[in-house]
Amino acid sequence: MATNEPTPNNARPDNARVVKRLLFVVVGMFGFGFALVPLYEVFCDITGFNGRTKNEQAAANTRQVDTSRTINVQFITRVNKGMPWGFAPEINSVRVHPGETKVVNFLASNPTGHNMVAQAIPSVAPGEAGLYLNKTECFCFNQQPLAAGADTKMPMQFYLDPDIPEHIHTLTLSYTMYDMTANAQPDVLATFDATPSAD
Repeated sequence: MATNEPTPNNARPDNARVVKRLLFVVVGMFGFGFALVPLYEVFCDITGFNGRTKNEQAAANTRQVDTSRTINVQFITRVNKGMPWGFAPEINSVRVHPGETKVVNFLASNPTGHNMVAQAIPSVAPGEAGLYLNKTECFCFNQQPLAAGADTKMPMQFYLDPDIPEHIHTLTLSYTMYDMTANAQPDVLATFDATPSAD
């Protein structure tokens, strides 16, 4: 009685083919994992998902102010773990009409004995509102140098797009300050040479 069982010699090419396919899948998954991070960043920038705001200078508002609506904009600040700076908004909230330009100051202080450079990263809640928050001037656009023992006032000028959805009555703009001293841009570090440190 004949059997159809494969011989060991026939099994080897099949095993090698399966192993090659599995290796190809593993390499593909590894590459996809690397690509996923920048793709997610692009997705967040385009959609405002996850509270992302456009961290670039917006053009000045040329549209009419919608005085029929008022939106409460709240400000929250925090410093990243291990960052010794003081960092706070001058006011905790402001009421604005869509299309109205407002300026809010943020205060930063470097209580350490050495010069430091920081970068503030913004986010907005609800995330949907990030698409309608336009900053025409912001300290968050650039790295911020601060000499040892010094403090500074940093302005942020913004307006809300008049097309902001009707159901948004409050939005929260939060900034997290990160220590960028070790990765500071050369032109930012050069400002310390031009400005004497506080004693």
